[in-house]
Amino acid sequence: MRILNLSILFFFLLAGFTACQDGSSTENATEVGMDAPAETESDHDEVARADAEFSDPMVDKVFQNYLHLRSALVDSDQAAAAAAAGNMAESFPTDRAELKNHAQQIADAGDLDVQREHFSALTAELGELLEQQLSAGTIYRMHCPMAFDGAGADWYSEVDQVRNPYYGEKMLTCGKVTETIEM
Repeated sequence: MRILNLSILFFFLLAGFTACQDGSSTENATEVGMDAPAETESDHDEVARADAEFSDPMVDKVFQNYLHLRSALVDSDQAAAAAAAGNMAESFPTDRAELKNHAQQIADAGDLDVQREHFSALTAELGELLEQQLSAGTIYRMHCPMAFDGAGADWYSEVDQVRNPYYGEKMLTCGKVTETIEM
């Protein structure tokens, strides 16, 4: 009976430690656990200028606004997210209507959960553009398997430290680097 109890305890501990992982492993994935060093709010309030450079200056401006938006969502700051998304929407030319629309919906949303849903859609649409236009430096694609009731969601970052925009402080380090994109 004692062995059975220990086995059950071990199982639950193992499940708890791996709850934030999706079970897949890729060669270039860097996993980050919940025990990563905590950072203060001021650490992720300020977005450092990414070392990534893009062929198109418009894409560079969009990426900087994206980083501000992501940081605001990490901080669960609805007003800052709206402001960053508004700036981003103004950065898109008319031929990027879908991207502009997602950014504008984030700017107009009065609810953090709605902003996060549109951020996921924006990230999915923006990914190809960022990857095609990257001319120097490194960006990281991150993934949270628990976002949106287990459907999962991606985001881009200028650093390989996981700071989850879908859960903010609730699960700040839930996720992993799924791709390192370098030029």
